[in-house]
Amino acid sequence: MLLIDTKIESFQATAFEPGNSNFITVDSSEMAGRWSIFFFYPADFTYVCPTELEDLADHYNDFQEMGVDLYAISTDSHFCHKAWHESSDSVGKIKFKMISDNTFEISRKFQVLRENEGRSERGTFLIDPDGVIKYMEISCEGVGRNASNLTQKVRAAQYVRDHPDEVCPAKWEEGETTLEPSLDLVGKI
Repeated sequence: MLLIDTKIESFQATAFEPGNSNFITVDSSEMAGRWSIFFFYPADFTYVCPTELEDLADHYNDFQEMGVDLYAISTDSHFCHKAWHESSDSVGKIKFKMISDNTFEISRKFQVLRENEGRSERGTFLIDPDGVIKYMEISCEGVGRNASNLTQKVRAAQYVRDHPDEVCPAKWEEGETTLEPSLDLVGKI
């Protein structure tokens, strides 16, 4: 089933939140009214994953300025997330919540669970303030993602939400010309 333009299914999970002395419960209902990115990755203490999470952490302020909350999600426990955060210089940069999906519930709902391994694929989901998935990307384990590209996707999704009669063409950057879909454009681009 294609998840684009579908509402996320509700969930609750335990998370490690850097800077918080206790573990917290994350409830999907509390995300209403905000943009969110769910950033699934295969496992803590691996190779590509810390490079992706460090890249995301390096762009954290950009996402915050756009009003986007970040959630890193793997099937590791919240204890494992905490230990990894404390032992890795790269992962130690993270300021966003690291959700434990050790029940596999969230990964199944987002269709990224490798059932035979109990790990998630590399899946990125942009969720709008209404809880609707507006962008998704899933890649194989050996291919890392790029947070700069993700910020561009967020800006485009936010622009289209605020300007429902316009669309963003390929390689669109904030401030550039958009398109107004109409029959007049057919065959002329």
